[in-house]
Amino acid sequence: MASKLIAIVAGVGPGTGAAVARKFAATYPVVLLARKPENFESLAKEINQSGGKAIGISTDISDSKSVKNAIDVIKKEFGSDVGAAAAIFNASGGFLRKPFLEVPDDVFATSFAVSATGGVLFSKATLPLLLKGVELKSPHPPSLIFTGATASVKSNAQMASFAVGKWALRALSQSLAKEFGPKGVHVSHAIIDGVIDIPRTKEWLKDLGPEAKLSADGIANDYWNLHTQPVTNFTWEIDLRPAVEKW
Repeated sequence: MASKLIAIVAGVGPGTGAAVARKFAATYPVVLLARKPENFESLAKEINQSGGKAIGISTDISDSKSVKNAIDVIKKEFGSDVGAAAAIFNASGGFLRKPFLEVPDDVFATSFAVSATGGVLFSKATLPLLLKGVELKSPHPPSLIFTGATASVKSNAQMASFAVGKWALRALSQSLAKEFGPKGVHVSHAIIDGVIDIPRTKEWLKDLGPEAKLSADGIANDYWNLHTQPVTNFTWEIDLRPAVEKW
């Protein structure tokens, strides 16, 4: 039965997305969604060579046709009766700190399209598979996990274009948790409150030492812990930060 259960990760890059994919690939075949194939090709190869199973699908998470195509590819690969044990939404609009009146309209639109509309489209596409996972008696409650940020709950000056989409995604996650929790699907939202230690942030917070950044593998472990919670103990929201982070 487990072979009929997969994990889907949207927003696979060199940080959290890749770490989550590796973690869940230890138990399930994983589907890696990213707009650019170079973001998933090496990771899929790594997982497949280490005894797991991974496929990558080039997907624009903000485009309904592209998301539908991804589901079609998934069903072609794993069968029309496939169920999902987990679906992780790690895609995000671009992080931008800029005076509000200087932010171009298209930057707002793009950021919202990925963070908010993308979350809606991903949820609509994966929830039927997660409900199928319930039907297939997934060993752990099928889980829909959203990656949030500090901006999900705290909208700072000059952060409007990023925060608007993140607040919307959090609202979506809460509504879905209340609707689908009673149906056996665990919906949760993770506030990542700090800088994640990835190649792009290598030079950031250098003076504060390695403890000043969140570990991507640590985030993946926390997502796995959410996934393995029993139906009697569902957590909707967690917030993660380094011990030295001011909050």
